[in-house]
Amino acid sequence: MQDVKIQQARASDLEIVIQLTLESFGLVSFESNIESEFGLVNGTSWRDRKADHIRADFADPDGRILLANSDEQPIGFVSIRLNRKTKIGVIANLAVRPAKRNSGVGRKLILAAIDEMKKEAMELARIETLGQNEIGQSLYPNLGFREIARQIYYCQDLRQEGSA
Repeated sequence: MQDVKIQQARASDLEIVIQLTLESFGLVSFESNIESEFGLVNGTSWRDRKADHIRADFADPDGRILLANSDEQPIGFVSIRLNRKTKIGVIANLAVRPAKRNSGVGRKLILAAIDEMKKEAMELARIETLGQNEIGQSLYPNLGFREIARQIYYCQDLRQEGSA
């Protein structure tokens, strides 16, 4: 694995994390699936909506964003949310620059997120992925995550006449 340093993201890293997100989620995002099927929704693209998810991660007082750097360049991140009541930590977003994939960066980020959750006394770590994300479906079980359910997402276009 290359020399990768993981650090807590600062508020000033928001735009970098959004950029990493948009580079990484185009083919494996519920939001991009919506756009592919229905086009823009209220003038907003999948990129706008996904960027809003990242802003919410940064704004969450019980959240953490860990940034991976190599040669002082950002190459990936993981965002986590900590539910102190349920003791369940959620890996909300994980992204690695396409050129740096398959080099262990995602694995290192997930392991850092799990360490952070353990420090914060979480009892379970949760992550989810889409069926089209083959990397996630391979990586997550290799890191000890067990599949416990499958969910199917549906959308209906309410802008059309005669929709239910």
